[in-house]
Amino acid sequence: MADENNNVDPKADKKAAKAAKKEEKKKAKEAKKAAKKNGEDVFDDEDEEGSSKIVVLFATIIIIVVWIAILALIIKADVGGFGTNVMTPILKDVPYVNKILPKSDTIDTGSVSAEEGTQYDTLEDALNRIKELEIELQDMTTTTEEYKAKIKEYKAEIARLKEFEENQKEFEELKLKFDEEVVFSENAPDIEEYKTYYESIDPTNAELIYKEVLEQQQADEDMENYVSMYSNMKASEAAEIFDTMTDNLELVAEILENMESDTSSAILGKMNADTAAKLTVLMNPQE
Repeated sequence: MADENNNVDPKADKKAAKAAKKEEKKKAKEAKKAAKKNGEDVFDDEDEEGSSKIVVLFATIIIIVVWIAILALIIKADVGGFGTNVMTPILKDVPYVNKILPKSDTIDTGSVSAEEGTQYDTLEDALNRIKELEIELQDMTTTTEEYKAKIKEYKAEIARLKEFEENQKEFEELKLKFDEEVVFSENAPDIEEYKTYYESIDPTNAELIYKEVLEQQQADEDMENYVSMYSNMKASEAAEIFDTMTDNLELVAEILENMESDTSSAILGKMNADTAAKLTVLMNPQE
């Protein structure tokens, strides 16, 4: 038995299998024909498989068309600059397809770049231009360094002049202080002599000092007039007026100090006691 099994021809088995399949197909066709004659619906596995493939293909085509339409709308609406910046350089030269590109009034940057690229006919021309630009840059750098050096010099000069200005200001202040102390010191000569003197000295300081001299002279003249006027009044009349001048007792005290002692005493005796006491303190301040 084992020898018989080992002697089976594989080719014969394949032929037998093919023959069996062929017989099955033949029977299936006959059964299909019989069913058609009887008016029955017949479903073939091969037909069903083909229909499924058609449906899948149709659905795929629809999906692709929908996505293409969405992409076209995005490009046309130029969402986020996608149409102008991304798709325009790619599709601008494609007939019909470039109709979906967004309308733009801007200049075509690609054409401009192309025109600019034609400025130099050869590589040598471009290299020569680069060398020229390098020379210009070097000249500008040198000029900038020169300007920096000049600015540094100017700043140093400004600092020097600023120091001179401060020294000059300090000198003028000291000079003015000296002039004032000399003119109004206790041992100073008569003011008329200084008036004559300062009319011939430094105009700036002389103007200030001369103004003070004139003011002092005017004050002295006013005081003389006050003293003369109140000295010629009755003591009671002068006292009555001085009692109303409580807001300017310093002036009253100065007037009384420049009067004769008998006259001032008589007036104080007629004044309000409190006011007279305050005037006495002002006329004789405690050291």
